[in-house]
Amino acid sequence: MNSPSPGNADQPRHDAGAAQPQPPTQAQPQAQPQAQPQAQQQAGHTADPSDVRLHSSLAVRVVLLAVGTLALVLGVIGIFTPVLPTTPFILLAAACYARASTRFYRWLTAHRSFGPMILEWQRHRSIAYRTKLFAIASMAVTLGVSIVFFVEPLWLKAALGMFGAGLAAWLYRIPSRDAPLRSPVGPR
Repeated sequence: MNSPSPGNADQPRHDAGAAQPQPPTQAQPQAQPQAQPQAQQQAGHTADPSDVRLHSSLAVRVVLLAVGTLALVLGVIGIFTPVLPTTPFILLAAACYARASTRFYRWLTAHRSFGPMILEWQRHRSIAYRTKLFAIASMAVTLGVSIVFFVEPLWLKAALGMFGAGLAAWLYRIPSRDAPLRSPVGPR
């Protein structure tokens, strides 16, 4: 027979052949902290910490930090000028920061304006419908003004027009979860 140990005076004695009660598992307490960030992610508050995988080389991290900062600056400039696209530069900055700096990555994904765009791309590989339409419209205006007023050779005008049409088609094909539903067209 087993005698109770000094630290287990409250626990009943068990025979060697009897089934021992199992201690509480650690799965329950661990599941609770993981549910909190997941709920915050769904609300759009923060990025998944597993997205940050810092590069092992300090030199590479410094280069990535510089490239990410340059992309962020170009993205911010793109807000005010229709020539530069904002979304691709912000997504590039987030990708660079995810490999270079946990602090900068968390700051960017928690940003009020840029965070939702980054998280939408990371989770669903989609761009907001309104953002996509604005990007296509501003690109069309910019290229149109360039073609009409600034470009002389006809071949260059045609090349810019084809480039713009191809880029607009590619951008339009990127999924948007908030796109309005299309009604079926045709006879009933």
